Amino acid sequence: MRVGHGFDAHRLVEGRKLILGGVDVPHTTGALGHSDADVLAHAISDALLGGAALGDLGTHFPDTDPQWKNADSMELLGHCRAEVHRAGYRIENVDATIVVQLPKLAPFIERMRANVASRLGLSVPQVSVKAKTSEGMGYTGDGSGIAAYAVALLEAI
Repeated sequence: MRVGHGFDAHRLVEGRKLILGGVDVPHTTGALGHSDADVLAHAISDALLGGAALGDLGTHFPDTDPQWKNADSMELLGHCRAEVHRAGYRIENVDATIVVQLPKLAPFIERMRANVASRLGLSVPQVSVKAKTSEGMGYTGDGSGIAAYAVALLEAI
């Protein structure tokens, strides 16, 4: 068994969509990034890659490569799953936390879980997604940013 930890953060700006776990969450701001800036998918991807000692998301999909401009992060998550399998591991479960003051994410969590599970070839009970505020503190609390943390448990095949 191996454990991987992932983290991602993006600035929130007007004129961008807020995509989380492949779900378009209605909000006045969205995450700024080279891809669609899905912090949930990015944190989970890094947890998977880290657990298999395969580097990080930026190593596999550098933001200097125009090929990844506006990329669908859920598609990138699928590529990470394939890399983990090629390295000889099966994903047992994923636990992730999104940190943002607004919008409230409770109405979207189950769709996020289902999207991530589907992309990773897991059942929904193997995927946990939680949302937390930071009680108004820091960039996640003042509305200027969003962050996500994830852990993944991998088992050698």
